[in-house]
Amino acid sequence: MPDRFHSDRRLTVRMGLTLFLLGLLYVGFVAALIVLLRSWVLVAVLIGALFVAQFWFSDRIALFAMRGRPVAREEYPELHAVVDRLCAIADLPRPVVAVSAMDMPNAFATGRGPDHAVVCVTTGLLRRLEPAELEGVLAHELSHVAHKDVAVITVASFLGVVAGLVVRFAFYSQIFGGGRRDQNTAIVFAAVLGVSAAVYALSFLLIRALSRYRELAADRAAALLTGRPSALAAALTKVSGEIARIPTKDLRTAQAFNAFYFTPAAGREPGIERFFSTHPPLAQRLEQLGRISTELGEAAAPGKAG
Repeated sequence: MPDRFHSDRRLTVRMGLTLFLLGLLYVGFVAALIVLLRSWVLVAVLIGALFVAQFWFSDRIALFAMRGRPVAREEYPELHAVVDRLCAIADLPRPVVAVSAMDMPNAFATGRGPDHAVVCVTTGLLRRLEPAELEGVLAHELSHVAHKDVAVITVASFLGVVAGLVVRFAFYSQIFGGGRRDQNTAIVFAAVLGVSAAVYALSFLLIRALSRYRELAADRAAALLTGRPSALAAALTKVSGEIARIPTKDLRTAQAFNAFYFTPAAGREPGIERFFSTHPPLAQRLEQLGRISTELGEAAAPGKAG
């Protein structure tokens, strides 16, 4: 953890606890599949291949899905300059800098560690934010890399992905009798479906709880690194307002990657759904930045910078 990025022991504890609980769930899930499917080789090969694909290629998958591409310094000199300055201040390895040709204003970080990280911003974000606001957003994303919570979220999400795929696999695989449905086959099918659904639900809740806290931790770290929490608050307010005006149908593709975004691709502030959200409510994030601004003695109030 770089000295200049705010260390968050509570985030570290939460990441460790989440991985421990998901690990227990993972062992139980694999054991149940081996017993039910009676083929440990099939289970091991399937899960091993999926894990390698998600962990080692998560950055490429995310960039491809979000139409992002690495950009040279000559193409976006100001963007590269901000990333260079923040990495120098934080003593952080320089990530790959990418841009996504999307009008939706947003940013995300991905990768399996500080030495293999990608920070991507959309053209819509670059067009709308002032330099100080962009610096706050990039500091937020780089703090995810420094805290290593990007890798943790990637690993943690893996179990839910497998559980969801097993449910689909169950419907089409010949392992359940190739169309012949006797009583034993139906019982095995129901058991696999039930175990997979339970694992998916539990992993979903654990990951969402961690994801909401990691966003608050990234906001804190970015505000302390830049010394301008009001600029980050202004960026949050601006980006959330712009996304709220985008039709929901245009946000659906992006919503699959909400856990990685600076601000979720949601058309409105959720009600009861906030308990299942990847991000804390905007008001909570702004309130925290307001407290930091007061502590730092910053003149500008959060949300009014820029």
